[in-house]
Amino acid sequence: MRFLHTSDWHLGRSFHRVSMLAAQAAFLDHLVTTVRERDVDAVLVAGDVYDRAVPPLSAVELFDEALHRLAAVGVPTVMISGNHDSARRLGVGAGLIERAGIHLRTDPAVCDTPVLLSDAHGEVACYGLPYLEPALVKDEFKTDKAHHEAVIGAAMDRVRADLATRPAGTRSLVLAHAFVAGGEESESERDITVGGVSAVPAGVFHGVDYVALGHLHGCQTISERVRYSGSPLAYSFSETHHRKSMWLVDLGADGGITAERVDCPVPRPLARLRGSLDELLDDPALDVHEQSFVEATLTDAVRPADPMARLTERFPHTLSLVFEPERTEGDAVASYAQRLRGRSDQQIAEDFVAHVRGGSGPDERERTVLRGAFDDVRVDDGVREVAG
Repeated sequence: MRFLHTSDWHLGRSFHRVSMLAAQAAFLDHLVTTVRERDVDAVLVAGDVYDRAVPPLSAVELFDEALHRLAAVGVPTVMISGNHDSARRLGVGAGLIERAGIHLRTDPAVCDTPVLLSDAHGEVACYGLPYLEPALVKDEFKTDKAHHEAVIGAAMDRVRADLATRPAGTRSLVLAHAFVAGGEESESERDITVGGVSAVPAGVFHGVDYVALGHLHGCQTISERVRYSGSPLAYSFSETHHRKSMWLVDLGADGGITAERVDCPVPRPLARLRGSLDELLDDPALDVHEQSFVEATLTDAVRPADPMARLTERFPHTLSLVFEPERTEGDAVASYAQRLRGRSDQQIAEDFVAHVRGGSGPDERERTVLRGAFDDVRVDDGVREVAG
């Protein structure tokens, strides 16, 4: 069986206030073309279909068009909800849509009810694990601890139990939206840390033939059978060097896996440029970036006049301007954004406590209180979404 693994479409998302809707439409054109031309038997979409719980109408219309086109191709499509999606909203009409071959898996309670696909070698059981917010699903899965490894582990126990009831030789796929240990993050994923822990070990998925992951935006191979497709488009300058693609995976009669990357269309390349304003304006080696989306970091000791206007004369698609003056040794003053880069909410809060106390950071009890506060905020957001 040949399937196409994709994820993290983030329909409705912009890139530094530039609409990505046309680029997202071009990607979906490419996806449907790939399905037709490469004899794909099933499409797997591992979450974050939308960028936010209440997406703009233009994104909903694009999604609706994509569903119609995939249904018209006659190839089954299995989708799960991600942490950016509203599971309730994405799952509306799932029973009716399923009749057209589009299988939406957004309810954690039915994660062990597979979509049954088949080829010349028999059945393939395809299980969808939507994003599992630990505090919201721990009662469903009866776990003692409200963290990602516990709830995903419990969900996979259900999957393996169901798989054990299937005929011998039944092959299996799992879609999941999670941060798996060994994955490389970028700046455009939303933090899903709970209780100070976000990553789950890849071993939690043992016992199935292929795991189609979503959440991280870089295409990655955790193991031969556990992979991230990554987002089809770049959504932050931290993804400048990403090769955006989908996985075209062949699942053999014996459960063997072969995988090929299928490149996605690039609407406009990204470039991170650094130097003084005069260097960026005069360096002929930068000609190649004149039509790229540009993030420029200026190192001038004194902020130059009208830097954005002057930059856009040469680089008309400059979207981000950062000032990091080159300083002499010992002058360690860094910009606020620079000091926060790559730090979690918990770390930022602990830094603040240390700052107001003159350098004395929180003790373990206070760290636990802070961690619990962030977890409660995340749970409250999830509860409001479910109630909505």
